[in-house]
This record gives sequence, C-alpha cells and structure tokens, in this order.
Amino acid sequence: MMADRVALVTAGGSGMGAAAARRLAEDGCRVAVLSSSGKGEALAQALGGFGVTGSNQSADDLGRLVDGAMERWGRIDVLVNSAGHGPRAAILDITDEDWHRGLDTYFLNVVRPSRLVAPIMAANGGGAIINVSTAWAFEPSPLFPTSAVFRAGLAAFTKLFADAHAPQNVRMNNVLPGWIDSLPGTEERRQSVPMGRYGTMAEIAATIAFLASDGAGYITGQNIRVDGGLMRSV
Repeated sequence: MMADRVALVTAGGSGMGAAAARRLAEDGCRVAVLSSSGKGEALAQALGGFGVTGSNQSADDLGRLVDGAMERWGRIDVLVNSAGHGPRAAILDITDEDWHRGLDTYFLNVVRPSRLVAPIMAANGGGAIINVSTAWAFEPSPLFPTSAVFRAGLAAFTKLFADAHAPQNVRMNNVLPGWIDSLPGTEERRQSVPMGRYGTMAEIAATIAFLASDGAGYITGQNIRVDGGLMRSV
C-alpha cells in the first residue's frame, strides 16, 4: 500500500495511463492526472484527486499539474509518464516535422516533467518515476518507427538519470509493453506472442505500481519488458 503518497500521471485520460492512475489510487495514492481530452480530469475527480486538461508537450500545463499537487498535498512521490501516438510512415517518408513530433511525443514527454518533479522528490527523501515505453525500443518495428527511435533514446536517458539521481533516492525505470489490450486485437499479433494472448492494461498498471512501491526500492535505470515473452531472445 502507498497511503498518503502522491502520484502524477501524464497522458492519463485513457489506455495504460488511465489504468495506472486507477491502480495507484486503489493502492492508496492521491492522484493527479494530465490529459488533453478532458478524460483525465474527470478520472482524477472520480478517484478523489484532481486533473488538468492540457498537454504533456506544454511546460505551462505540466507546471499547472505539479503546482496543483504541491498546493493540495505538499509532496510528489510518483510520476508516471505515459504518451499518445506519434507519426508513422515508411522510414524515409517521415518528414523533419514528424521526427520532431516524435521527439516531443516519446522522449521530451519524460524529460519535461522529470525536470519539474525530480528536485521535489529529492527534497522529500526520494521518489519514483516510471515511463511507459515500448517492447520495440531495442528491436525496432517498422510499424512504430518514431516510437522505437526515441524510446531507444529514452532508455539511454533513463540510465543517465539513474546515475545522477540515485544518490538522492530518486529512481527512474521504463516499462516496455508488448501487444496490450489497449490496442485493436489481431490473430496474427496474438500468435506472435509466446504466451498466446494480448497483455492487459491491468497487468501494465500492476507493474507500474510495483515499480512505484517500496518493494522496488533497489531498482533504477532499468527497462522492464511486459510482453508475454515476445522479445525473449533479444
């Protein structure tokens, strides 16, 4: 249980982000959610917390989330960085503009809020940052080109962050989901998974909750695959 802890979830209006917010609230956290759709604000209110309708690509919107949590609760213990969907195209058809959109969607979505919350966590004795990445970060798929490229960069950033902030007990880890039921299901994809099924958003949320907990207090700088064995040989 994580009673009295405060968790922020970005891009948390639906999918794995929303599942993480629900699970953290069930585990006792007070939850603040940022989403562009307004669904995150409604979800947070239903969970007894508060939400901000805005973008994780906006420093101002992220600031409103952080400031709101500090005004209400005076601390931040957990940050979950989820993401939307970036551009997809054949590799040489991706424009410069789309590469920059991918950078914003899959890499700077972590850097921006981490800059804001890491000093707060350090001053409070520690905290946990968990980033939703992808199973294809190290073995890229042409289905998700900008995601794979920038989440490979996110893996490097996470290790560097861990080196710098482990002495303050501020941990950062990445969760690498495979085929999850937040995506449309296909038989071909299901058969590609050794466990023979899609994973569930609840399973991703449970992994996030563990990484946020004291039980994961000695884990930092890691990339945790939650993919039913899909990338077992990588």
